[in-house]
Amino acid sequence: MKTRTALGATAVVAVALLAAALLMLQALRQNLTDQVDLQAENTARGVAVQLATGSDFDELELDSDRPVQVVDEDGIVRAVGPGLEAVRGTGTESVDPVPWPEFDDDDDDGSGAVGDEVRLFDGVALVNGEAGDYRFAAIDAETPDDLEVTVYAGSSVQVGQTALASVRSSLLTGFPPLLLVVAGVTWLVTWWALRPVEGIRRELATITHSEDLSRRVPEPTSRDEIGRLADTTNETLAVLEASVDRQRRFVADASHELRSPIASLRTQLEVGAAHPELLDLPGAVKDTVRLQTLAADLLLLARLDAGERPVGSGRVELAELVAEQVDARGAARNTADVPVTVTADRLEPAAVPGSAGMVERVLVNLLDNAERHAASRVRVSVTAEGGHGVVEVADDGAGVPVGERERIFQRFVRLDEARSRDAGGAGLGLAIARDVAERHGGTLTVGAAREGGALFVLRIPGLLPPEDADGPDIAS
Repeated sequence: MKTRTALGATAVVAVALLAAALLMLQALRQNLTDQVDLQAENTARGVAVQLATGSDFDELELDSDRPVQVVDEDGIVRAVGPGLEAVRGTGTESVDPVPWPEFDDDDDDGSGAVGDEVRLFDGVALVNGEAGDYRFAAIDAETPDDLEVTVYAGSSVQVGQTALASVRSSLLTGFPPLLLVVAGVTWLVTWWALRPVEGIRRELATITHSEDLSRRVPEPTSRDEIGRLADTTNETLAVLEASVDRQRRFVADASHELRSPIASLRTQLEVGAAHPELLDLPGAVKDTVRLQTLAADLLLLARLDAGERPVGSGRVELAELVAEQVDARGAARNTADVPVTVTADRLEPAAVPGSAGMVERVLVNLLDNAERHAASRVRVSVTAEGGHGVVEVADDGAGVPVGERERIFQRFVRLDEARSRDAGGAGLGLAIARDVAERHGGTLTVGAAREGGALFVLRIPGLLPPEDADGPDIAS
């Protein structure tokens, strides 16, 4: 990456420098051309002014270093610069002036003129034995005796060409070393900037090979993008470490929970095989049911961990689900063989999108938990509040201490460790209930009920309008 970055930066700089050099050369060439044109124009205008003011052809003050040619309207050369030996490009190549007869001063009214138009063009001249390229300026003039002439004056472009060649040579000579410097500096800067990234990569490679998720990547002192990348990477590693630890605990706890009923069932079957008259058939059935329930819970948790979500087009009638559960339970009995009454306090029509089967599982888990901890009564209600369907399950038991209200939603957590495992659950019901609630975009919280026990509140968003009387009530 460092090499690619250095090459890319060098290429960009090369293009930018090349474009700047071309623009500079073009501007320099134009500036030099303008200066040469101005010199040629000034020389031509000076000669034209002399002629317009009455100077004779043989009295003109001409620069010996510049080509000057005066041609009349018939194309006859009337005057040339003293150093001009040959010329090409002015319309006539003659450098031998033809004398003009002297005019009568009495006829001179002093009304000569110099034209405003200046014509510029390239030409070649031999001046003082040296041939060269010139820029010529042509200006029309009229002498006092009404003779119309054209003055051609040139200015050498050799100085400008030499300057351009010198600048071009300097650019070509300095261009490669400059690009090498740019490439080297870019590579060093990129290497310096990417050092923290390389450190992060090496540490991640070490973590991958060692499978030690407790390690963390180094965090640079700068709080730039790389620093934020290191922070995010460490946060991701922390989440992965917690997830792996949770999975390990889950496997260990599941193995522990499965060991007890399996061992009990095996013992009963072995005793029954040896002594059929001693077989505890109800106990074996009870252990089998417990195994079946635990396996179902574990399977559902695995599906939830895999990201399974409820069917979005389903319709769940919360009041109908609660009414069915209350009617099915009637006067149940808790683990202490004390009658527990399950009643519906308030059942408002409330339909939400989701899976009726999953929501029913949440309700069953909440009611089972409430029955196990209630002293004599469980109260259930359904309301529609602020676009949410709200289900409340309250009991008159001991309640949940404030410090334990989040922990009870962890897997395999039960507060009453003294309760026998047969009377209590495996500690998965509330964990499943919260996971299902969150999969529906809702929440499941616990607080204090007015009866003195625990109050579980399930909120599911997306309250739906009532259906027609003939329409379906519940969708799973």
